[in-house]
Amino acid sequence: MEESAKHFVLVHGICHGAWCWYKLATLLRAAGHRVTALDLGGCGVDPRRLDEMASISDYLQPLMEFMASLPDRDDEKVVLVGHSYGGLGISLAMERFPEKISVGVFITAYMPNCQHPPATLIQEFFKRSSLHSTKDCRFTFDQGPENPPTSVIFGPEYMATNVYQHCQAEDLELAKALVRPNRMFFDDVAKESLLTEARYGSVSRVYIVCEEDQLMKLEFQKWIIQNSPPDEVKSIANADHMIILSQPQELFLYLQEISQKYH
Repeated sequence: MEESAKHFVLVHGICHGAWCWYKLATLLRAAGHRVTALDLGGCGVDPRRLDEMASISDYLQPLMEFMASLPDRDDEKVVLVGHSYGGLGISLAMERFPEKISVGVFITAYMPNCQHPPATLIQEFFKRSSLHSTKDCRFTFDQGPENPPTSVIFGPEYMATNVYQHCQAEDLELAKALVRPNRMFFDDVAKESLLTEARYGSVSRVYIVCEEDQLMKLEFQKWIIQNSPPDEVKSIANADHMIILSQPQELFLYLQEISQKYH
């Protein structure tokens, strides 16, 4: 690849898959970049079922195996991009493979710190959200209703009003056909010392705020940034949760800029 060309590794959010990056991946590839969009365990076209995802290690296996396969060279470092719940996945990859990542980009995503378990973010999300506001989403509570849900799948009404409200109708229809239930893996990410300053903390981080996100609301995104300050914060007005589909051009320009700044 030319020096200005980068390798972007795209990690989807909960209930979604590699398919949701199709617009952004097209723009990046057209600009000469290399793009890897992964299906995590039990997502997209990954053949495994929800009940086969016993741990977050099972869920993140495709990402971790891919990162392990990359050469350990400065000129081969990747730009690791996580959307929404995918922020937890890229954080754990940053901890395990810091030498292979030039920058971690969190798009309206969970972005943990090293002082508290990543599960703190999930707890805070549900403190700020009423399950009554989740409309036709379906949750399971294997550990009782007083604890966070163990799995979720977005409902079509909720996606239309809270997740895809600025997207084209075709993208909402695509999502209705392709979303799959996901586990939350709360117990796995509630463990202490999953992330360290020496490894996760050594990788540059950029957070992209979506100002009209009705799922990860602006106030919650600001709380995340305050509790885990990144190297840089960028903000996109009129951006809903699925900015990767609704405003891929603006996001593409930001990612181009970020990839040239952090290397």
